[in-house]
Amino acid sequence: MISWPTPFLPAIPGDGAGLHLHDTSSGELRPVAPGPVARLYVCGITPYDATHLGHAATYVAFDLVGRVLRDNGHEVHYTQNVTDVDDPLLERAERDGIDWRDLAVAEADLFREDMTALQVLPPDDYVGVVEALPTIADLVRRTIASGTAYELPNEDADGPDLYVDLSQVHGFGQVSGWTRDEMLAVFAERGGDPDRPGKRNALDPLLWRAARDGEPSWEFEGLPAGRPGWHVECTAIALDRLGVPMDVNGGGSDLIFPHHEMTVAQASAVGVESYAALHAHAGMVGLDGHKMSKSRGNLVLVSQLRADGVDPMAIRLVLLAQHYRSDWDYTNELLVVAQSRLERWREALSVNTAPDADDTVAAIRAALSDDLDAPRALAAVDAWTERTLSVGGPEASAPGVLARALDALLGVRV
Repeated sequence: MISWPTPFLPAIPGDGAGLHLHDTSSGELRPVAPGPVARLYVCGITPYDATHLGHAATYVAFDLVGRVLRDNGHEVHYTQNVTDVDDPLLERAERDGIDWRDLAVAEADLFREDMTALQVLPPDDYVGVVEALPTIADLVRRTIASGTAYELPNEDADGPDLYVDLSQVHGFGQVSGWTRDEMLAVFAERGGDPDRPGKRNALDPLLWRAARDGEPSWEFEGLPAGRPGWHVECTAIALDRLGVPMDVNGGGSDLIFPHHEMTVAQASAVGVESYAALHAHAGMVGLDGHKMSKSRGNLVLVSQLRADGVDPMAIRLVLLAQHYRSDWDYTNELLVVAQSRLERWREALSVNTAPDADDTVAAIRAALSDDLDAPRALAAVDAWTERTLSVGGPEASAPGVLARALDALLGVRV
């Protein structure tokens, strides 16, 4: 798949600060310590509806990860998938009377437009599941060869479905740290089928879904005609494009279980001992007391805000004003505050001379280094803005230095 345009990253003076992130698997704040090339994987969209603020919050959060790593002198290899064949996509396409492929293309295009508007740095590998099917099929065959897969007959299919036998997978549960009861409580609502007769373990994930009438399917040597299960897709793409252990495996907190738990388990099933050095997750964005979700329909769409004339930089500031790991509810008041903040920043950055900006740039770096504390970074810019507008300063270069830092570190182009 084609990614979106890469925004220019201006150079800024001073030295970067090392990045520390909260690691879901250990529950600790840990340093991100890559080699010359930092490897980042973030789970992408299922393109059956438009980008809402929950999606945007996740991708802006991991955009900050990439920006901080680049500021520290690392090259960043960033991979993101697109689940462009999946049950929700097929169901929406059938409901709307549209070909599922056309729906996937249209929504992926809209996602690219939203990410471009929000100044999100694009992935180096933007990989659709359909284009990665040969790679995924190869991993499925390797899983079968390892002895960790089993067949489950299905009268409605042209062949057996394949599942991963978690009892044979070393280290299952290491990402989430959840108990079995906690896993079972959400497995069905998050795409699992715990009650399917014949499964060895209620939590065993679907590896390969045999072809059903009316559903897209593909044929690969050694496999029944069909399509992959959800989790194996990311495992295969990550192993193929990044290699392991990757430095950061990321996504929204609703992916901790089952998705990220299962992607790691499926890598372990083929002998991968270390999938990711660190697992990081962004909080959920709600509206009216419920998590934003396409199924519920309580969405604030980035594209609709843009169509209503909202500056994308104000939208980004709404997201940056919340700590990335926090769960929060969107309100119109948050947007009003962000718009006011953007106007004040632009006013301060338009002056001819201002207070020195070096300490403010250092404060932004220090805040982002500390588990992406973007709200603290915004507060540092607010303080400089108020000094500039109330007292002024002698430095002609300060507004330009800070404007470049906002662009490079926070992705806010003023």
